[in-house]
Amino acid sequence: MKKWGSVIVATMLTLTLVVAGCANQGSSTGGADASEILVGVILPVTGNNATDGKDMQNAIELAVKKINDSGGVHGKKLKIEVADDGCDPQMATTAANKLVSQNVVAVVGGYCSGATLPSSGVFRNANVPMIVPAANSAKLPAQGYDTLFLINGLTPDQAQTAADYMAANQAKKVVLIHDNSAYAKDLADFAKASVEKSGGTVIAYEAINPEEKDFSALVTKIKGLQPDATYFTGYYAAGGLMVKQFKQKGVSGLFFAGDGSFSEDVIKIAGADNAEGLLITATPTAEFIEGAEAFTSDYKQAYNNLAPGPFSALSYNAVNLLADAIGRANSTDRDAIKKAIKETKDFKALGQTISFNAENTLDTSNFAVLKVTGGKFTLAK
Repeated sequence: MKKWGSVIVATMLTLTLVVAGCANQGSSTGGADASEILVGVILPVTGNNATDGKDMQNAIELAVKKINDSGGVHGKKLKIEVADDGCDPQMATTAANKLVSQNVVAVVGGYCSGATLPSSGVFRNANVPMIVPAANSAKLPAQGYDTLFLINGLTPDQAQTAADYMAANQAKKVVLIHDNSAYAKDLADFAKASVEKSGGTVIAYEAINPEEKDFSALVTKIKGLQPDATYFTGYYAAGGLMVKQFKQKGVSGLFFAGDGSFSEDVIKIAGADNAEGLLITATPTAEFIEGAEAFTSDYKQAYNNLAPGPFSALSYNAVNLLADAIGRANSTDRDAIKKAIKETKDFKALGQTISFNAENTLDTSNFAVLKVTGGKFTLAK
């Protein structure tokens, strides 16, 4: 009797899961109640990149609060559900499936490209529109997903920004270092092409393990090459250590890092003295954006005088863009929202005007070169 009871229970459980799965697949109007619109947020809440993830979450929550305080979207309040991707492909897949199971109508997020690549596939399979404010590997739009929209510039734009600055400063001999992540390898590859196109020479192309702490062997090797510039394309945890060790070893030339290292933490890890003069290719933070004064003030007031992070303004823009699209669609149907996002034309946001091209990316680059001066990021001259 115990055996047959187990079979019956197992069969009933299987049927329940099948029915539940079919119900989720058929619905596209969100899992919130009738007065709410459920939006998924996928970010690194834990791990080495949690600082930037929290900055992005803060900005998203601030945007949601402002929208809801102004009456919401067609009288409905936005409600967010946050899932942690840890900047890890496996965690990202689990987090994306969690949000799909909660029946979100759309998703905002994506910091690490290596995590956003698999999560965007999960959302594509579930027909969930995703607006990405940070991750910018060219491999993302190359997937051809009609649900994926990027509002940050792409790695080719960032690479060209670095190469142009190097050429303007007569940096001909260039070292490139990546950490084997999808984003960093992508940026390094494009940087190589851009440097060579600009008349420079890549004298070394190196990869590191970002979990390592001691890069002395590599730093010593590069010192012997006497580079005019070194460009590290990975994330800030390893970037800060590398900046510190380059300075301590007295390696020649300019030191650049990509926007994965654009964080106050890179200065903390390296030490302010070692980080002095560090150059970063990135989209400018709110403090450098004309018209973002009110956002910066509101952010500081909401978060104990904490300044907005590197991707806070873009994350804020992503939520406002989504709310605008839902408003224009006059629906929480995923297909209607996706269509409305695609049809966005000249949407005015902090530091950018958003329209999407055929690849669901921006036509104009928003990258600049920033420089660490006196322990703070400034716009490079």
